[in-house]
Amino acid sequence: MAKANRQTIYQSVTQRIICELEAGRVPWVQPWGAPDAQTPLGLPSNGATGNHYSGINILILWGAAIDGARRTQNWLTFKQALSLGGCVRKGEKGTTVVYADRFVPKKEQAKAEQNGDDPQAIPFLKRYTVFNADQCDGLPDELFARAVPLPECEAIPHAEALIAATGADVRIGGNRAFYAPAEDYVQVPPQPAFFAQIDYYRTCFHELGHWTGHKSRLAREFKGRFGSKPYAREELVAEMASAFVCASLAIQPTVRHADYIGTWLDVLREDERAIFHAASGASKAADFILACRQDERAAA
Repeated sequence: MAKANRQTIYQSVTQRIICELEAGRVPWVQPWGAPDAQTPLGLPSNGATGNHYSGINILILWGAAIDGARRTQNWLTFKQALSLGGCVRKGEKGTTVVYADRFVPKKEQAKAEQNGDDPQAIPFLKRYTVFNADQCDGLPDELFARAVPLPECEAIPHAEALIAATGADVRIGGNRAFYAPAEDYVQVPPQPAFFAQIDYYRTCFHELGHWTGHKSRLAREFKGRFGSKPYAREELVAEMASAFVCASLAIQPTVRHADYIGTWLDVLREDERAIFHAASGASKAADFILACRQDERAAA
């Protein structure tokens, strides 16, 4: 039963992502910049704990926020809304998010102790329902604070500071952007070379997304040539990592490599868990980059 439930979650989420991509919409690049957009930039957070959601839940909640034209990126369970003095409005429909973990059955633990082996953990996926703060009444005003997008064609000091805080070897010059795993450096063209200068930051964080995968950091595998499925999987991670970082900095995400969409679709159709793995990798990459800013503040 648990296995069937887990497969249903994988299938339903993956199918929605595929439908979005087939329609020409990229789920991690939502239309925040549209004139009638209601949803503020930012990563979805739990309004009670302040913790950001991660992995596939970011895509699920971004999509739900955009579809419902929500005014906030804060989400709560039914009980959490009550604990904050509010309540979910009657008739509101919640959004299903997932929680992934592993556990070791008692029999497996006993068997491992008897044989001197390492116990085998069993993965599980649990779903639960959350509501946007916009679907509730009586909640504190701070849950509705908006993140204001920055002007498009200005230097963004806190983005510059974050790039510097990573300590990455970022080389400015040339006419191509790339990450060189063997030499462990990022190359990006000068900011004035970009048609829209804000694309400089989007590109930097895309390449820094790759940079986090180095064996000395998050140790992802870099394999496969351009156009291959392994290459496309890593590009998915970097694309979403850039979107997650940009959203946290109030920079509207965009698609840096739209020509990969066909290959991404092939990957998702072949493996219903691929988007979960990519979103998890992207979330870890974004957290790694954003933590550099916190580390620098702590050291100051």
